[in-house]
Amino acid sequence: MPDIETLQMALIGYQAERRKINEKIAEIEGKLKGVPATAKVTAPKAGRRQMSRAAKERIAAAQRKRWEQFRKERASKHSPSKGASKAAAKRTRRPVSPEVRQKRIEALAKARAARAAKRRAAA
Repeated sequence: MPDIETLQMALIGYQAERRKINEKIAEIEGKLKGVPATAKVTAPKAGRRQMSRAAKERIAAAQRKRWEQFRKERASKHSPSKGASKAAAKRTRRPVSPEVRQKRIEALAKARAARAAKRRAAA
């Protein structure tokens, strides 16, 4: 009686040969039909798993519970301090001095001029 390991290795080898042969057959059939062959011929997949209505409801309930927990945690992190209104809790912009504002305006004008010159040179 042959060794089991030898039989298993032979089976693996024959399956690999069968896969190669199936790929070659698909390639030849594709050439005959004028359609390029697919990259690989794979084994047919099993059908989709069916899930009961009860299982779907359990999954949906668990997901709703997770989202509720997430929203509670997020609300507690971002809640305004005691006694403060929501408007005050919002982040306000720091005031910019007139000198800094003027520098920004000049830098923007310079950038726009450089962009316009670049467009003129390209045209």
